[in-house]
Amino acid sequence: MNLAAQNQRVLSGMRPTGKLHLGHYHGVLKNWVKLQHEYDCFFFVADWHALTTEYENSGIIADSVWEMVIDWLAAGINPGSARLFIQSQVPEHAELHLLLSMITPLGWLERVPTYKDQQEKLKEKDLATYGFLGYPLLQSADILIYRATQVPVGEDQVVHVELTREVARRFNHIYGREAGFEEKAEAAVKKMGKKNAKLYHNLRKAYQEQGDHQALETARALLESQQNITLGDRERLFGFLEGSGKIILPEPQALLTPASKMPGLDGQKMSKSYGNTISLREDPEEVEKKLRTMPTDPARVRRTDPGDPGKCPVWQLHEVYSSDETRDWVQQGCRSAGIGCLDCKGPVIEAVKAELAPICERAQEFIEQPELVRNIIAEGNELARDVARATLKEVRSAMGLSYS
Repeated sequence: MNLAAQNQRVLSGMRPTGKLHLGHYHGVLKNWVKLQHEYDCFFFVADWHALTTEYENSGIIADSVWEMVIDWLAAGINPGSARLFIQSQVPEHAELHLLLSMITPLGWLERVPTYKDQQEKLKEKDLATYGFLGYPLLQSADILIYRATQVPVGEDQVVHVELTREVARRFNHIYGREAGFEEKAEAAVKKMGKKNAKLYHNLRKAYQEQGDHQALETARALLESQQNITLGDRERLFGFLEGSGKIILPEPQALLTPASKMPGLDGQKMSKSYGNTISLREDPEEVEKKLRTMPTDPARVRRTDPGDPGKCPVWQLHEVYSSDETRDWVQQGCRSAGIGCLDCKGPVIEAVKAELAPICERAQEFIEQPELVRNIIAEGNELARDVARATLKEVRSAMGLSYS
């Protein structure tokens, strides 16, 4: 991991839904496995978020947490490369949520699109609760407590990152003007050494007097690379650079992730609620059975009828798993009735089984060592708390709630 990546922190979480399926793997976990080698990553189990919709059914949450964590580890999430933890075991999330709620306008929460969308979709649940209205702000606290710079999200979740940026901006505007700010900033500049201090001042001048955004980016990169200034000084100098106060809570960026192309067995999105999933720990015989009985192009009633791959859910799986050569074979064979539907499914069956085999093997190792899984999370909880405590200490101090 290079120095720039070390200073870029990623935060991402998942609600505990129990055993995960291939939709989770292709939509989230494969990306996490990649990110853990490129950034300073914090991955958490969002158990408090689960309560926003499952408060009447909370007894299932604990078991779901451990099942999900086993799948994370089996999929290749490495506790040596990323911090893995449970949201409710880091109470600083809740305190920051409370403090941010004091300055967040109600209208900001009411206009979040998912607020009304979810109430419509989940009409059978009573979601007219304070917790459900406030969950986007709890998400903001999740991000800001670690000063995450990047948040991997799909396009539908970008609005949540934008809310977090607005909340951070408002917090910094209200509380970032510390006494003696300029003097403290100038003292921090001197700690960078003469050469870097001169460069910083030149870049700051270019940005503030000429609006040179390239100078701003160069200056930010310069600050990220400094080893002999504290985190507090770095945030102070970010604010000094932009002509604002100390940036206590940095604004995160949305790290757009490609939408998962993993379809369910019926061609819809893979989801437990549709009953169309293949779990990451699915028995190989069950994988084969599920894929063999998948629906195909309804126009192919008989083996001799030509088909259209574009109307067949199996083709969507070929787009995920098959080579160009195999896809060409499917297109030609299906349209000419040269191959049957079971022939077409063969390469997909083998590819899915090959993908799941090492995951199932690793999962079994963790299933047999439950204490190892709990120790990994306990250590991750402590590592996360260390970072969260440091942020909260600065937040309390900025808000005048420091009594030591």
